[in-house]
Amino acid sequence: MTGTGSFLIIVGFDGSEHSRAALTWALDEAHRRNGQLRLVTAWNKPAMAWYPAVLETAAGEIAAEESPEHIARSLQEDALKSAENAGVPAAGRLVDTHSPASAILDAASDADLIVIGSRGHGGFPGLQLGSVSAQVVNHAECPVLVVHSKA
Repeated sequence: MTGTGSFLIIVGFDGSEHSRAALTWALDEAHRRNGQLRLVTAWNKPAMAWYPAVLETAAGEIAAEESPEHIARSLQEDALKSAENAGVPAAGRLVDTHSPASAILDAASDADLIVIGSRGHGGFPGLQLGSVSAQVVNHAECPVLVVHSKA
């Protein structure tokens, strides 16, 4: 339990359908428990990448591609707005890392619960549990709820 007496829920959020379902569940639980959320969004700049990438479209126009950090920041801002609209106190943490699971586990050192989606953007569509979810479940020091989307 957190020192403030408020129930703290960590949410791993990457904008995927499953993480959105996890956010919805966590918002409802935080509301019921008069708790708060800490949203963790991990991002990483791929090796050998040059950002911002500039692309030429088929019509000959120039378009700039957003960086992974900018995309992660935008996703997290939208999630924080959802929490604000639900009346749930929330803070965000953007982490530049190769290991989203480690970022979630580090953020959960004082948490009462971790809520994550069963899968993120990567991997294989048929898997019931992605690698990040599996790592968090196996290494967390607090309860973990894994949420599947309805689709």
